Amino acid sequence: MAEQKKFAQKENLKFPLYADADKTAAKAYGVLMPNGRYANRVTFVIDKQGVVRKIYRQVSPSKNAGEVLEYVKENLADKAK
Repeated sequence: MAEQKKFAQKENLKFPLYADADKTAAKAYGVLMPNGRYANRVTFVIDKQGVVRKIYRQVSPSKNAGEVLEYVKENLADKAK
């Protein structure tokens, strides 16, 4: 958990990061690989109410971030009036 906190502070993130050391979330979201050791790389966009709004199953760290950010901006970001 300390690593996630340090990273969030370094990057000035305004949201918490979650470490799933016991694989509880991976099991709940159905992404744990059959060998039970690793989770598939999947991005879940979850709104403020805890509802999963979009799932990206094909994740490329170098390409996926922009696509996810665009989705969040268009669909979930607070719109200033």
